[in-house]
Amino acid sequence: MRVRALNPCYLILNPDTMNQKALYPGTFDPVTYGHLDVIERASGIYDQVLIGVAHSKGKKPLFSVKERVLLLQKITAHLKNVEVGDFRGLVVDYAKKKKARVILRGLRMFSDFEFEFQMALTNRKLAQTIETIFMMTNENYAYLSSKLIKETVAMGADVKSFVPPIVAKKLKEKLK
Repeated sequence: MRVRALNPCYLILNPDTMNQKALYPGTFDPVTYGHLDVIERASGIYDQVLIGVAHSKGKKPLFSVKERVLLLQKITAHLKNVEVGDFRGLVVDYAKKKKARVILRGLRMFSDFEFEFQMALTNRKLAQTIETIFMMTNENYAYLSSKLIKETVAMGADVKSFVPPIVAKKLKEKLK
């Protein structure tokens, strides 16, 4: 008898798993078109996408948690199955609280993978019922990073091609 390999897309394409919530956590400081790309594509796969904005004092965010949540709510308002909230503590604890079985992580470049893989394995050890799914961002946004965008705006550059207009406006106001 021949054993058939499990399709690596099984978790996200199997009809039995389609009625799941996916949690997309991050600092989103600021939210970029790369983030929005992942959110929009995930909203077409999952019944509900929860965006979890992390209280991350270690990263010294430019925008407050409340500002980041409001920006995300505005730019995802066209997606009826997307909900934005904030959390403190472990991502897996927030996922459990929200009854999400999937943590969605966006990857830009291969260099992101090592850290994300380490985090995914740690999360699996902490919560074995929660899976991490990696989604590559569109290649048009693969080079974007929130840090690079903030530095670029601080030097006076126009970043409308990197972030939604409302985010570009708020960045200019913050970094004057």
